[in-house]
Amino acid sequence: MYTANTMASAIEAMGMTLPYRSVGLQLTLDDFQKVSDEVPFLADLKPSGKYVMEDVHKIGGTPAITRHLLELGFLDGDCITVTGQTLAENAKLYPSLPEGQQIIRPLTNPIKETGHIQILYGNLAPEGSVAKITGKEGLYFSGPALVFEGEESMIAAISENPTSFKGKVVVIRGEGPKGGPGMPEMLTPTSAIMGAGLGKEVALLTDGRFSGGSHGYVVGHICPEAQEGGPLGLIENGDIITIDIQKRRMDVNLTDAELNERRKRLDAATVQG
Repeated sequence: MYTANTMASAIEAMGMTLPYRSVGLQLTLDDFQKVSDEVPFLADLKPSGKYVMEDVHKIGGTPAITRHLLELGFLDGDCITVTGQTLAENAKLYPSLPEGQQIIRPLTNPIKETGHIQILYGNLAPEGSVAKITGKEGLYFSGPALVFEGEESMIAAISENPTSFKGKVVVIRGEGPKGGPGMPEMLTPTSAIMGAGLGKEVALLTDGRFSGGSHGYVVGHICPEAQEGGPLGLIENGDIITIDIQKRRMDVNLTDAELNERRKRLDAATVQG
């Protein structure tokens, strides 16, 4: 899994399921956690690192990285490519990574022993969620919820009063596959948080998705989504939400009985409305 090595995007939790399904195989969220636990983080690239893709190009780009991974025994060189040649035959046409480069770290000196992708469960994500945690943000965040029905209202609020977001767990819901609809990308909200200088002081939870450009303390792909009756739709402003990466949990400080009572009220309001 190339993306596990670069940690390019949390969206691979969706994207990698497509080739698996095309051949009748199942890929679960827990499979991503297994890969993240076993694959070291080697690429010192933005948004979490120092370098950009232009720097990768200067040291040989994807061909050099491919040859490097083949030399380490991490790729099957016998696979046939679109050139009609095998991956190993193609790689011989290009040099490996140059000595002394610092962009792709050696296995003996990884940036991090494990990957960034973390699969979180809990009473806010009974079917799972996907976080991309670099470690720079810390492994624990707890604070009162600040709830928004869609990204537009969140952008307007942070533009008007960014200091009101400090210490909060921002919840953007109604952005899942059905609620969006289409599960839109939450790059703009994360950019607004980082632009306000709140990257280490705000967490963001959503049933939408994130791209490789998103960074900060973010958790997305929360399942079930709010539109499908997920617990995210029951959160109110001020509820205390705790994200514990080491425990791989994301919970709101409410009992099952309290959540069920809120669900009943929400269902009743929906019927009346």
